[in-house]
Amino acid sequence: MLMTGEQYIESLRKLKTRVYMFGEEIENWVDHPIIRPSINCVAMTYDLAQDPQYADLMTAKSNLTGETVNRFAHLHQSTDDLRKKVKMQRLLGQKTASCFQRCVGMDAFNAVFSTTYETDKKYGTNYHENFKNFLIEVQKNDWIVDGAMTDPKGDRGLAPHAQKDADLFVHIVERREDGIVVSGAKAHQTGSINSHWHIIMPTQSMREEDKDFAVSFACPSDVEGMYMIYGRQSCDTRKLEEGAEIDLGNAKFGGQEALVVFDNVFIPNKYIFQAGEYDFAGMMVERFAGYHRQSYGGCKVGVGDVVIGAAALAAQYNGAQKASHVKDKLIEMTHLNETLYCCGIACSAEGYATQAGNYQIDLLLANVCKQNITRFPYEIVRLAEDIAGGLMVTMPSEKDFKSDLKVGRNGETIGEICNKFFAASPACTTEERMRVLRLLENLCLGAAAVGYRTESMHGAGSPQAQRIMISRQGNIEGKKELAKAIAGIK
Repeated sequence: MLMTGEQYIESLRKLKTRVYMFGEEIENWVDHPIIRPSINCVAMTYDLAQDPQYADLMTAKSNLTGETVNRFAHLHQSTDDLRKKVKMQRLLGQKTASCFQRCVGMDAFNAVFSTTYETDKKYGTNYHENFKNFLIEVQKNDWIVDGAMTDPKGDRGLAPHAQKDADLFVHIVERREDGIVVSGAKAHQTGSINSHWHIIMPTQSMREEDKDFAVSFACPSDVEGMYMIYGRQSCDTRKLEEGAEIDLGNAKFGGQEALVVFDNVFIPNKYIFQAGEYDFAGMMVERFAGYHRQSYGGCKVGVGDVVIGAAALAAQYNGAQKASHVKDKLIEMTHLNETLYCCGIACSAEGYATQAGNYQIDLLLANVCKQNITRFPYEIVRLAEDIAGGLMVTMPSEKDFKSDLKVGRNGETIGEICNKFFAASPACTTEERMRVLRLLENLCLGAAAVGYRTESMHGAGSPQAQRIMISRQGNIEGKKELAKAIAGIK
């Protein structure tokens, strides 16, 4: 079944997910003005899958059931699937100008599928079958699944078992005949509240003494003992203000992050995908990170398209679109954005089949992709702010522009004065100019900057994580041999 966006939203109402924000429990979180824009983003992944125009990108034939499924619930079967994933993510970035949150689950599916296969091959466990059965459930119900990897970690200089508080890493606290009990938390979880289920994965490579922390499993969002604390975003309380639709910049769509807490949660055997096989923790981490670093070559590029378009509009509305330096800045922004897309497509085109049969991206190129993502969006945003001008951050509020309070000596209202002094090119009304500048503010500094800036830096691993992987996979020794051969060194 392929749900519509509205059916997805209604399905969330059936969950008893525990959500806390600003020190209070949120009962109706589905309609909460701060949370709802992020739900609208996820709903777009459903609505586009219903549109015949986008069916080839948004849907795929399941290798498990033979049925048509949303591509976000699909196991990649070819390099063509990998490329379509990136194109789908760019499309959604263009449609929402925000984080649409469903990528982490898709990337987790593919990482867990191949890792469980190889774990079973070594240890004779049943994790792969467990995972396949779970994914069939997901595909049949068209569920959103949050992929959760990042633990709070505590003291970064200490291994999981050496932390003063073991809960700083998700870990097994009890092993039962019918399952396990887990405790701990996952931080920075994108779209976790908007998800039906969660896949939990270890956050780093493990040693034998950390085996209780080498755990992967699935659980529903409203499982007993699990709750979430919503993360703040820049300018988030604007969403609570009346008459601030323009001031939001992007009134319909937004992202979401939360702290997900496991307070002695029971996990039945059928939903366990790793439980102590510490030597496979690193494999799962590396594969998930690779897929997720590929993802950024799609989603951030789509949002970048909107940033570039908004900057070009701002230049036009300011009457500066013909200035040579503005044209050059737009060219540079486009060059950087398309370079990111090239990296996403390249690591997809160079993908290969895993032992389990699904396709893995080229890990070296995926890490190069994400390394560029840690830099280029910041430069794109800098150039956008340059083009937009200072009014982007000093403009009066929407209420001022609409105020009928008389303050001028000739009886002018505050609204009339604002509209008079902030008028620009005849190409736009004052309100249109205000709208595009607020959109840029949202993307460069406001709520969407979480997904486009800081997440570009730290999501799917901070810059040093990619540099470590590039060092491992860059084959410097092989390159030295090439140089020796040409130089005549034996």
